[in-house]
Amino acid sequence: MYNYNQVSNPLIPAPSGADASRLRRRVRLLQARFHIPEDALPGSLALSHRRCGKPSCHCADGDGHPLWTLTFMAGGKKRVETIPADWVEAIRPRVEAGRHFKQATAELLLINAELLVLARNQRPRRSRHPASAPP
Repeated sequence: MYNYNQVSNPLIPAPSGADASRLRRRVRLLQARFHIPEDALPGSLALSHRRCGKPSCHCADGDGHPLWTLTFMAGGKKRVETIPADWVEAIRPRVEAGRHFKQATAELLLINAELLVLARNQRPRRSRHPASAPP
């Protein structure tokens, strides 16, 4: 597991102070619950209704037949896959697990960026103009 404190780069010192401490504490809390769910799914699960096109079917005058779909991005393209109705209750928690994992990952990456900014801001400033020797 990646840990900001384990980064050993002498060019980027670990930031100090209350903000850095708060962010590192949040990282530890995220990492404690941060496991990659093996069966997690990306995207969203949605119910829509479609008409089959048969003039004698009940859907011709009604809402249509229920159709569950899983929509997600793959290779930069949107994919929509139909899900059998009897699979929905098994698929729903897997989609939620994927959403929670994605949110935790995004938050962890944001915290790492904030820690980097804190480290940069705490770095001693170098003078742009070297002190000139008195004449």
